[in-house]
Amino acid sequence: MGVLMSRRQTVEKVQKVSLAVSAFKDGLREQPSTRQRTEAGATSRGTLEQAVQEGEEEALAGPSQPEESSTSKAAWERLRDGRGVEPEEFDRANRFTPPAFIRPKRELHDDELPHISLEQREQVLNDEMCEICEVWTAESLFPCRICSRVYHDGCLRRMGYLQNDSAVEMTETAHTETGWSCYYCDNLNLLLTEEEMYSLMETLQHCKIIPETCLTLDDFLHYKHLVHKQQFEQPMAEAQEEQAALQFSALDPDKKGHIEWQDFLSHESIQLLQKLRPQNALLRLLTVKERERARAAFLALDQDSDGFIREGECRRARHTWFQKHQKETPSCNVSISHVGPMSESSPASSGSGKSQEKTPPATEQEEGRRVDWPSFLQENVAYILAARPNSSALHLQPPA
Repeated sequence: MGVLMSRRQTVEKVQKVSLAVSAFKDGLREQPSTRQRTEAGATSRGTLEQAVQEGEEEALAGPSQPEESSTSKAAWERLRDGRGVEPEEFDRANRFTPPAFIRPKRELHDDELPHISLEQREQVLNDEMCEICEVWTAESLFPCRICSRVYHDGCLRRMGYLQNDSAVEMTETAHTETGWSCYYCDNLNLLLTEEEMYSLMETLQHCKIIPETCLTLDDFLHYKHLVHKQQFEQPMAEAQEEQAALQFSALDPDKKGHIEWQDFLSHESIQLLQKLRPQNALLRLLTVKERERARAAFLALDQDSDGFIREGECRRARHTWFQKHQKETPSCNVSISHVGPMSESSPASSGSGKSQEKTPPATEQEEGRRVDWPSFLQENVAYILAARPNSSALHLQPPA
């Protein structure tokens, strides 16, 4: 009897052990591994620490700051990355993904004087395929007036770069002498390197400029005063304040009483380029189309073909880089490279007396100084670059 009991007990023990092993295996399959639990714990701790840190920052900022801080942070990130405004209501259905802009880097030879010959003309050629979809469809491609890229209007719409008025402007001007700048060339801020961009962002933050907001005349003058005092450690002179007011008027051609953020950013970008880079480095930024247009302008002013023009002619040319031409004359045969000034005798120039009236008269000394081709390029390169955007604003007002 005792032997039978022992066997029964043995069987029961084996059954209990089998059940325990099965339950243990099932538990292992249902529960995460130790490594996963460790990572989860670390993540939760990191999330908790981050939440505490964010809570402390929000407490220091005050009760009304969190939403505004988040919006401002997103705006600064878009400014840093060279991206435009991206409102939440922007419909991204059936749209392409916008490209990631890569800021340029300075090279060792950038400060050397590039060889740009006056006599040797350069051939202006556009790309054959759309920059976005890489498909060739002949006459339906719209060229950029600055670079060699071409686009389909449908591709630009799906990218979100053409909306309402901008679409009408592009289709009306791309094949005319006025021309149209693509989204690369239209944004002067993309000419800045990462270091230059951070320098600009520090200045804007120091002066408490909020990205993607309009600036009134008082805001603009206050900003200019702060920047001038920070740079020169002395107040801005009255003549400099008048020049700043003239620049504001040039950035507000429609007399709205404020300037748009993109126009302000383009103005500050070109001024920073003037400040940080020598003219030789700026000359290397010119495209083939811009160089060809500058040649045409200089040769038109050089009536006696001796390789020199007068200072007064150079000064008047400087005031006409931003000149808007008549849009009624489509020109399939005309070069789309127009980004520079028209000569005083050209038909397009004669139709814009308003621009000529605003040009300050040259003094006898200025009329007498002779300017050669290299000097003409160096003195006008910043204005050529500043004329790239499609906006009617003058992003770099020539001094009075």
